[in-house]
Amino acid sequence: MGRKRYRSRPARGVLLGKRHISERPEVVQSRGHIGDWEADTVIGTGSSHCLLTMVERRSGFTLIRKLEARTMTEATKAAGQIMARMRGKFRTITFDNGTEFHDYEALERQFGVTCYFATPYHSWERGTNENLNGLVRQYLPKGLCLRRISQTQCGQIAKQLNDWPRKRHNSRTPRAVFARSC
Repeated sequence: MGRKRYRSRPARGVLLGKRHISERPEVVQSRGHIGDWEADTVIGTGSSHCLLTMVERRSGFTLIRKLEARTMTEATKAAGQIMARMRGKFRTITFDNGTEFHDYEALERQFGVTCYFATPYHSWERGTNENLNGLVRQYLPKGLCLRRISQTQCGQIAKQLNDWPRKRHNSRTPRAVFARSC
């Protein structure tokens, strides 16, 4: 995959009418409450399998879901299953501009969340999720085929990350911060 050329048109689909990250309320930007999430996909090599990673902005609480393919149908289905299981714990979700998130309106209708999208090629706008993906890569390095990774393994990785004390929480774990606020 090469670099994006200056002033070239995007090679992947363009979604019109989406909410830009600059429209997020200040309370979301400042991590003022629990329930504001960031989501992304982590891809492997050699197959279409990938991971959906979701992280709650204030607590750092992590959810990881295995996807058979990096498609809109798979991503929406997985996000919907997570949100149904954790009903009431989602207020907003900020996505990158991948085509796998183009069915965000289905999530908004079904769960009453508000979805936002980062500026293309500005990964730092979703720094919480980019940091999470770096932590996931410590367990699943780049170049690894994700076909043989199970949902159980994804759950174990998420559990380890959620039970790891964080300096920003005065040595409390993301799980404890998330549970206390809900």
